[in-house]
Amino acid sequence: MQRVTEPELMNDLSQAMAYAEADFDEAHSRIVEAFGAYFPGVELAGNILDLGCGPGDISFRFAVRFPAISVIGVDGAAAMIELANQRKAREAMTGDRVSFIKGLIPGAAIPRISYAAIISNSLLHHLHDPRVLWETIARYAGADTLIFVADLLRPPGTAEARRLVDEYAAGESETLRRDFYNSLLAAFEPREVEAQLAAAGLEGLSVEVISDRHLVVHGIKG
Repeated sequence: MQRVTEPELMNDLSQAMAYAEADFDEAHSRIVEAFGAYFPGVELAGNILDLGCGPGDISFRFAVRFPAISVIGVDGAAAMIELANQRKAREAMTGDRVSFIKGLIPGAAIPRISYAAIISNSLLHHLHDPRVLWETIARYAGADTLIFVADLLRPPGTAEARRLVDEYAAGESETLRRDFYNSLLAAFEPREVEAQLAAAGLEGLSVEVISDRHLVVHGIKG
């Protein structure tokens, strides 16, 4: 099945709120657990860059799991950043260790500082030009920066995409079901991601399919 792109940004506040209010507790907990599995024994300290942070849930989860880090979340959608900052005002555990920047990549005002890790969840499939993610990672990653990118996996056809929506989003709103379906069609296959990494000079990263709908890119820039 050929890739079908979707809108890059969730700028509609109702759409952003539907995403922020959805029950991603298990899925997002697994993202943090998977990071630990791919980088066993690592206790992060320093700065973490979260690209495509959305309303910030994973940024906050990393800050709670690794109390010696500060997280900078970046998202191009004003509605998402507004929700992330609203949550920041309510968060007591992470204090000022989580901050957010509204901006598109490339071009977002990301600080040029040392990053212990660069993470991203569910951004790649939104991008019409995937090179901007990998080029941003290559620009901000140092020699020892841990890189962890999780995203959807494009199914072989629309029938399988519908089956995945029915299996994993049966109880969600129609907005989320529609967005999930569109995101599956917009996702990449592993061989496409491998080609993107090679073009960006990130051949040292590994691409791994971890479920019937997800893949992970992980490693060190090298």
